[in-house]
Order: sequence, then structure tokens, then C-alpha cells
Amino acid sequence: MEEEGNVPLPAVQTGNAVTRRYTENLSGARKAAILCASLDGDAISEVFRYLEEDEVQIISRELASLQQIPSQVANGILEEFDQLLTARNFAITGGMDYAKKLITKAYGPETARRLLDRITRSLESTVGFEALQKIDPQQLSKLFQNEHPQTIALVLAHLEPPTAAATLRCLPEAQRADIALRMASLQSISQDVIRQISVVLDHKLKAIGNDNRQAVGGVRPVAEICNRLERDIAQKMLEEIEAGNPDLALAIRNLMMTFDDLLLLDDMGIRELLQRIDKKVLALALKGTAEELQNRFFKNMSSRAVEMMKEEMDFMGQVKLKDVTAAQREIVDIMRELDDQGVISLNGGGDGEDGYVS
Repeated sequence: MEEEGNVPLPAVQTGNAVTRRYTENLSGARKAAILCASLDGDAISEVFRYLEEDEVQIISRELASLQQIPSQVANGILEEFDQLLTARNFAITGGMDYAKKLITKAYGPETARRLLDRITRSLESTVGFEALQKIDPQQLSKLFQNEHPQTIALVLAHLEPPTAAATLRCLPEAQRADIALRMASLQSISQDVIRQISVVLDHKLKAIGNDNRQAVGGVRPVAEICNRLERDIAQKMLEEIEAGNPDLALAIRNLMMTFDDLLLLDDMGIRELLQRIDKKVLALALKGTAEELQNRFFKNMSSRAVEMMKEEMDFMGQVKLKDVTAAQREIVDIMRELDDQGVISLNGGGDGEDGYVS
């Protein structure tokens, strides 16, 4: 008998009764993941476009954890979706590579990388921390009152950025920068320690004799949390981190915006950006990007300017990935500067007092 996650896989047998008995014990997310693994990648990528980001994450997490699924089991799941699958004597293979391929097609490389980072951290973390996602941030902050900052940093590193940001906002101002600094500096923590903290938050962080270690925290989660904090809170926290560790503060700032964040700008914001970007730099930055991202610029340019931009991109031919990345970073730096000045906003639109100003 094989095992797939915590669910035992029966030996391959014939008959619908066997598959029905097995599929009844599977969660909806697990069934969806097995269904994804049996369909064409382009079709699943299109489905992902209509799902919320957290739904994609849940299904992709299950998909990434798949090993081999007997074709009889897959048939039983497809029957539940009223899509009969011709019986075949082979196993459907999932895995992280397949999940990465699907998500990249649906969301583009930058967003896919962020999603896959979360999925990987979620796969590696223990179940105990998942329960904390449902606790009110104010109540969660009270649980931390007598805890060591390192313990708080470890717990927040395992939470989704929106929950971690809301909880951090409820903590005393004097603690915020220290906790963020500790989160960014986390590298590997004993799984036994993590398990203890997830069950009993009043246990102090201590080393456990276990060589099995997992990566948590780091610069990226802190950057994602800062993106969700009010600007003045995030800025003050980063200034305090910068005073103690300038390189770490710079690394956090560099990750607080990505090129895909341009999709958050409205047309006026894009036009403000276009006025300050060298057109050759923009042409290089747009090489190989998703059509949706390219169109965000093209729709705010004259037809002649779009034609010239496309000609410039074609004329470049093949370019080095590092050059494209450098061009995108230059534009992101300009975007961050304009956002800091209040000229543009990445908060989701240009209505009301949060709109753009010229």
C-alpha cells in the first residue's frame, strides 16, 4: 500500500466502488489538484485566472505535494466533475515543477515566484501555525505580550503577510523594527522548536537536537509585510532597521516593489511614469513580459509611439536576462520614488483623496 500525504493510497484495483470509497476521503482541494494534474496546462492556467490568489495557493500547494496518483483514482475524481476519463494504466504525476509551470502561465514569473515562495513555506511549516491565521490580530498580539521578540518573529514569519502585517501593527511601536529585523535575519530553525511554539506560544525559543531544519523568515516576507503597512509605520520601521543594518534595509526596500506591481497603477499613474522613463530602457524592460503588462503601457501611448516601441523591441533581438532585470529595476526605482513623493499610488486606484496628482 502506498501513501500520498496522510491519505493511504489503495493498491490498484478495478471497479468504480473502489475509487468512490477512496475519493470520498479526499478534501475538495486535493481533488481539484488531482484534476489539475490530469488536464492540459494551458486549460488549468486559464481556470486559475478566475480564482482568488489564496484559492490558487491552496490548490497549488496540494498539486505540488502530489507524487503519483493511480489512474483509477484520477478517473473517480473526474467522474465527480462529470468529465469521464478513459481508463488508462498509468499514473498522473504532479510535483513542484508542474505547479510552477501552471502558475507561471497564469500569473507571469514575478507573481508566480511570490506564490511559489508562499507555497514552499506552507509545505515546510507545521499545521499548528495555520490555526493562528484565524485569530484576530489584536488577540494574537496579546498572546505575544510576554514572549521573546525572536519567538514573535518566528511566528510572524509563518503567517501570511496580511495577517502578519495586521498583527505587527497591533504590537508596541518600540518592538516593530526589532521584530522585523529578526524576521529578515531568520535562516533555519529546528522543526521541533517550531512545533513547540505552534502549540504553546509561551514556550521560549530554544535549540532542539534535531538536524532536520527548515528555512523561514528572510527578507522577502518582511518586504511583503511592509507593503501592507501604512506608509509612515513601514518607513519608520525601515529607518530603524537601516540605522542598525543598512544593507538589510536596502534588501528589504528592493523587494517591496516588483515590475509586476505596475499593474496596480491606473492610466494616470502609467502616464506619469512614462514621462520619466527612458524609452530604450522601457523597451528592454518589456522584453519577454506578459502581454497584459505590455498593454498597460501601450494603451497610454500614441499609436506611433507604440509602433516605434515595438520596432525597438524587435530590433533588440535576444537580450540577456540580467539586462532585462536591470532595466526593470531601474523603472521600479522610479516608481518607488514617485510613490514616496505621492505623485502615484499603488493602493489600487486613483479615486478620492488617494488619487494621483500632477
